[in-house]
Amino acid sequence: MRKIIHIDMDAYYASVEQRDNPALRGKPIAVGYGEARGVVATASYEARKFGVRSAMPSLTARNKCPELIFVPPRFNVYHEVSTQIREIFLEYTDLVEPLSLDEAFLDVTTNHKNNPSASLIAKEIQRRIFEETRLTASAGVSINKFLAKIASDYKKPNGFFVITPEEAEKFTENLKIEQFFGVGKVTAKKMHEHRVFTGLDLKQRSEMELVRLFGKMGHSLYLNARGIDNREVEPNRITKSISTETTFLKDKDNLNLLTVELYHLAKDVFEQMREEEFFGKTITIKIKYADFKIITRSKTLPQKIHDFHSMWDMARKMMKQIDLSGQPVRLIGFGISNASEESGQKQLQLELDLF
Repeated sequence: MRKIIHIDMDAYYASVEQRDNPALRGKPIAVGYGEARGVVATASYEARKFGVRSAMPSLTARNKCPELIFVPPRFNVYHEVSTQIREIFLEYTDLVEPLSLDEAFLDVTTNHKNNPSASLIAKEIQRRIFEETRLTASAGVSINKFLAKIASDYKKPNGFFVITPEEAEKFTENLKIEQFFGVGKVTAKKMHEHRVFTGLDLKQRSEMELVRLFGKMGHSLYLNARGIDNREVEPNRITKSISTETTFLKDKDNLNLLTVELYHLAKDVFEQMREEEFFGKTITIKIKYADFKIITRSKTLPQKIHDFHSMWDMARKMMKQIDLSGQPVRLIGFGISNASEESGQKQLQLELDLF
């Protein structure tokens, strides 16, 4: 049985700033820019109490918390600290899968310390991170990536939680559907329409029904609802594309309605792009008609996509060129591929500027 740890740094960018500037400690801060088009990259826990969240427009954040202090990001520092933390991980296992600068999966089933306890390893890593960086991390331990990720979110900040094999299936029954991997606002809304609100509700549906309603994601939803996740920890994982799609309860033939649906899908994809620091150049729209004929339309931009507005502007133009004179549409999808080889540092910097 596998032993998987998920480590998630607590309010990473904000915590680094508070560590390095004592005047910011205990105060509500947001890493980002406070101008009209600025966006919050990370908020301290003091700011989160007011409802300030990552990816929130800066003006909205300031309205929620008038005392909010904006701090310009220092990506070179965040990368340096992230490298320091990753070196700690590699002392325990070579099977480290970074998800971003502030989180990673570790497979410690077999580890360099010959320690049979994943829980003790996770606690030791938390202690090492704090001693060497003065930053806190939350850790989740379980038998697969899905459960370990859920566990690390369970008692943040500076949290530690274990989901044992015996508890796994029962634990997932009580999860809100929004906690399942890949379920964004659009998919969650559709699930609510089908009276699916929790993992237990998911378990009442067959795999065939979930695939029919939610596409290929239905397979993983079926397994996750039962505490199963067969994905390996991939130390050299490279994201090649990010996409999502939705199948309508009733076929649609109205361009305006389809464009609205596409907008929500694009927002979900962009949010995941930010999380994974994945910035591609190619936009793809997928359409499945009522007769199950599938078409895709792609457009490769000369520049990497750094902000939502430029991405959506092109997607909207592409949507206008799709033929809706024949069959109505039963499914629409949106994706980004052809990623840049540049570091995420400059790209996220641009995104913060251009939001």
